[in-house]
Amino acid sequence: MNTQFDEARSGRITAAMHAAAKKEKTTTDLVRSEIAAGRAVLPANRNHRNLQPSVIGRSFRTKVNANIGLSTEQSDCPREMRKLTVALAAGADCVMDLSVGSDLAKLRRQMLESCPVPFGTVPIYEAVCRTGGKVESFDPEALFEVIREQAGQGVDFMTLHAGILKEHVPLALKRKAGIVSRGGAILASWMRRHKAQNPLYERWDEIMEICRTHDVTVSLGDGLRPGCLADASDRAQFAELSVLGRLVRSCRKGGVQVMVEGPGHVPFNQIRMNMEREQKICHGAPFYVLGPVVTDVAAGYDHISSAIGATAAATYGATLLCYVTPAEHLGLPTDEEVREGLMAFRIAAHAADVARGLKGARDWDDAMTDARINFDWEKQFKLALDGKRAKERFLKNRRQKNVRASGAVQDKLDHCTMCGAEFCAMRITQNISNKKS
Repeated sequence: MNTQFDEARSGRITAAMHAAAKKEKTTTDLVRSEIAAGRAVLPANRNHRNLQPSVIGRSFRTKVNANIGLSTEQSDCPREMRKLTVALAAGADCVMDLSVGSDLAKLRRQMLESCPVPFGTVPIYEAVCRTGGKVESFDPEALFEVIREQAGQGVDFMTLHAGILKEHVPLALKRKAGIVSRGGAILASWMRRHKAQNPLYERWDEIMEICRTHDVTVSLGDGLRPGCLADASDRAQFAELSVLGRLVRSCRKGGVQVMVEGPGHVPFNQIRMNMEREQKICHGAPFYVLGPVVTDVAAGYDHISSAIGATAAATYGATLLCYVTPAEHLGLPTDEEVREGLMAFRIAAHAADVARGLKGARDWDDAMTDARINFDWEKQFKLALDGKRAKERFLKNRRQKNVRASGAVQDKLDHCTMCGAEFCAMRITQNISNKKS
């Protein structure tokens, strides 16, 4: 039983659960029971003042996260703030700031003030930046200082790579692609240089106290996630997963909410096994997956490759999908690439919700079908995941005579330019039905 919601905090937590239940169109009792069982999390730091809480778990709609943030070679604070605006407008359920560089606290403060959805970070990035930027010699004390500061600022969930241990590193070095997680690589380098154990693992009780104090949800990072198909489902990945299972039990015992991060690059036929294995080893904790990417050759289109994997992952066990943009493996994403990544993953999330029979999920699709068979174009644009783009695309191929001066589609327009009036199957079907009646 998760003791996160004790009596001392029950009023505030109940309000957050009620708000999340209203958003999901479900009951507060269901939200409460799923969180208590550890099958769902409600990332809601008491210091995130403008938060509109969302619940993440299998009993609820699959959520999508957007990663943004500065790199050491590109972007600036105004540009990343624009990306935040784009991500929220495109329907991101969560946002993570993966920034590296200087003065990160200032940018994070601005983001938190502008972000009404759960907000996450990876504290080890800032810790390395504070100690000179050399990954093999960062100061563990700086890492714990960053965790405390970010929790105090209002960060709702943190990726902590506590499951990668020094004994796992030799396994990872035998891989084709090695270690592709930034946090995992930093810790592996530090452990090898200092011949010491992962400080996050060794001082886990300190982390529990910080997270419990501020109601920060732990997101157990997959520092040994596979970075290519050849490395998927290997000994290194599953050795770390076993440790993550133990840490899940520790979080629940300590009254801290926890979810688990998952792979990376996985052949399509291995996705179900990976999801089911995580559910078993991590005791039903919510699974937060990056993709997974199902082929290594889709550079420039990895938002599509990974959305294919994400649909399967969410069908078989994942509850939070971390988007991938067309810039994956190539560079920092632009504003438009952030939007494209989110749209691809919102499609994946909804397709999975329909596939797993989530109550009410297909109602959206059925409403769209009604609008289509009635040639109700404006209703279709309203229902479309990206209605603005759908309308723009429709109008682009219509002759001006079919469009009012205001830009609205004529009510009697009963076909599109794909088939034309005479070859429109739905129009033909309606004519058959009318003659039959």
